[in-house]
Amino acid sequence: MIVEVAALIAGSYIVGSIPMGLLVGRARGVDLRRCGSGNIGATNAGRVLGRRFGILVFALDAGKGAFCTGLAGMLAALVTHGHSEYRDTIWVGAAMAAILGNMFSIFLSFRGGKGVGTSLGAVLGIYPYLTYPGLLAGLVWLVVVKISRYVSLASMAAVAVFPALFVGLSCWLGWRVREHTPLLILSIAMPVLVLLRHRDNISRLLSGTENRVGGTGRSQSPN
Repeated sequence: MIVEVAALIAGSYIVGSIPMGLLVGRARGVDLRRCGSGNIGATNAGRVLGRRFGILVFALDAGKGAFCTGLAGMLAALVTHGHSEYRDTIWVGAAMAAILGNMFSIFLSFRGGKGVGTSLGAVLGIYPYLTYPGLLAGLVWLVVVKISRYVSLASMAAVAVFPALFVGLSCWLGWRVREHTPLLILSIAMPVLVLLRHRDNISRLLSGTENRVGGTGRSQSPN
């Protein structure tokens, strides 16, 4: 089991490291690192390339996370023999590896995106424990971006409420949080990482210089 899990985690990091925004941009003849904010995530892709390409990059980033945790779930079913704590640990290992790969890509000298899309995909793949909180977090994102018109604020709000959503749904649906400690740790660690990657956005929000949706003539997508 150790060899299989180690291979899964290493593979998840490599999959997470694939710079989808950079690849989509290059397919359009643009290097996103030299345009807009310089970030390769979906927001900058949407700002530079147009809304549909921002959505495409977000979907591809989310797909990376969902693929890794989905594969982790299948592996766990084969090697854990019903032990939920082992399964949860495998899920968390794959999720964190994919998210860190997105943020610190081995293909980009350990630079990368801000992890929102990959994080969402990763939690959606952990069914049902993090899928439902992930969907609710997505609704939070939609509400905040509709009201504030700030993609970055909406992204931070969505990840910030995620731990509470997980705990609240666990209580409501009868999942015992103490039996899913690895998932609780993930639900806390993931927002911390995403918020740290949004330090510049926080500074711009405080100074009033952050771009709003449509502020540059093109809609933004979650980053």
